Amino acid sequence: MEAEVKVLDLNQSVYDICVKYPEIKQMMVNLGFTDLGKPGILQTAGRFMTIPRGAKMKNIDLELIKKNIRDLGYEIKE
Repeated sequence: MEAEVKVLDLNQSVYDICVKYPEIKQMMVNLGFTDLGKPGILQTAGRFMTIPRGAKMKNIDLELIKKNIRDLGYEIKE
């Protein structure tokens, strides 16, 4: 039986992605999205923020984020 392919849609909110895939939240904190580790931030700002918009705001290379997502075993839907 093959492992299920996890597809991550970058147009989803950071909140939805992190609730469904908690390991993505930790990866993002490690890459510099330190606010995601603060209580309440995910539930507030995360509900309307997408990964590409957050990357632009934080000046974090989106390609680096995508590489890390793929390294965790995800496919990226854009």
